[in-house]
Amino acid sequence: MQPIDFYFDFASPYGYFMSEKINVLAAEHGRTVTWRPILLFAALRSLGLPPPFEHPVKLEYITADFARSAAFLSVDYSLPPAFPALTQHAARAFYLLNEKVPVAAVPFAQDVLRGYFRDGRDISDIDVIAQMVCGQTGRLGSATGVRGLLKTGAARALLQNAITAAVEKKVFGSPFIVIDEESFFGVDRLPQIAKKLAEA
Repeated sequence: MQPIDFYFDFASPYGYFMSEKINVLAAEHGRTVTWRPILLFAALRSLGLPPPFEHPVKLEYITADFARSAAFLSVDYSLPPAFPALTQHAARAFYLLNEKVPVAAVPFAQDVLRGYFRDGRDISDIDVIAQMVCGQTGRLGSATGVRGLLKTGAARALLQNAITAAVEKKVFGSPFIVIDEESFFGVDRLPQIAKKLAEA
């Protein structure tokens, strides 16, 4: 059976909530999950769509809904002091790990999401991300070395290629799940995702 594609932005609370659920749900149905972090604002811009928090009325509602959704899903969560964060360093690090040390990529992503939405860590800080990479593996060198790698053209290209591929798949939100070519947007689609997997 095909892997489930899981698109998300590291600064997305809903993406974080899905990250705490999707692997377990997939395993229950004999599936694996391919994690695909993107920069949501870049994808939306490419698709000609507005930013998700453009209007203050929507921002007020959605901020309250973050907490409500976390409680409903029994996920530990608090709105980080710096929200939303810039996530290009985290996303580049993920794809570097996925290329060099694949087994460390998803645990790294989970650490970043939990560090941000549970502990309030500043994931926009390249030094924080470099340290988190080293916490998963020493195969990319020291934190200073990782910091340098994250600034390279190769790291930028890996992320840009991922964003381009997401745009081609018409990914317009976080989380965005694709199962056997069928798309599901939002963590509130978990019941429909479960039904799809059961029927498949």
